[in-house]
Amino acid sequence: MIRRSLWGVVAWIAGIVFVFPVIWMVLTAFKQENAAATNPPTWFFTPTLDQFALVFDRNMTPFLLNSLMASLFSTLIVVLLATPAAYALSLRPVAKWSDSLFFFISTKMMPAVAAFLPVYLLVKHLGMLDNVWTMVILYTSMNLPLAVWMMRSFLLEVPREVLEAGEVDGASLITSIRKIILPIVSPGLAATALICFIFSWNEFFLALNLTATNASTAPIFLVGFISSEGAFLARLCAAATIVSLPVLIAGWVAQNKLVRGLSMGAVK
Repeated sequence: MIRRSLWGVVAWIAGIVFVFPVIWMVLTAFKQENAAATNPPTWFFTPTLDQFALVFDRNMTPFLLNSLMASLFSTLIVVLLATPAAYALSLRPVAKWSDSLFFFISTKMMPAVAAFLPVYLLVKHLGMLDNVWTMVILYTSMNLPLAVWMMRSFLLEVPREVLEAGEVDGASLITSIRKIILPIVSPGLAATALICFIFSWNEFFLALNLTATNASTAPIFLVGFISSEGAFLARLCAAATIVSLPVLIAGWVAQNKLVRGLSMGAVK
């Protein structure tokens, strides 16, 4: 009993440590600039929405729409490509499937900056600089290896006996996928999609170097508040709070499937 209570206290402390920066960001967003940058911090203040009004005056809608479009489309494509690939690497393993898995994960071993020059030259040659579809393609290639590995681990949890029973009853491959496999792995599918969406939404390096005015994403919008002159911390926190809302809402809506998906295979 005492050990369980101690672990509970440790879990609460760890949770507070991880959540505290987010809470601090939200609180700072409701401060005036002169109260946001004080040292020591100002703990008691009169909340205000002035910083949010200043953020909306900067016309952030195009940035949010670009991020939403790039993240949603790339996530959709990743899920559509990763699911059959994971099926071929788990339930119906192809020849040398381990080599294929290693190839997928090896693409994540190279830093993005190391591969940026050829990517930039190719995108420039194709005339696709500052194009949101360029970001969709790059985000898809960025998240696909991780999605394949995640979906494979979820598909391995599908009981072979259920699939064999479906085959005995005459179920085709499409029927087995639609009525047997997808209902079982739907939590894992939701977890994979949400993680890919978060990675795409937060991506900064490629968006910074490959977009300008037409396809700039939400993280690029945040950089515009950083200045060497004057105070900007409260406005930056207000903008960051707004930009964080879509991911928080998506995580809250899918929290049940997310927890189930991330815990699949944890207990045998």
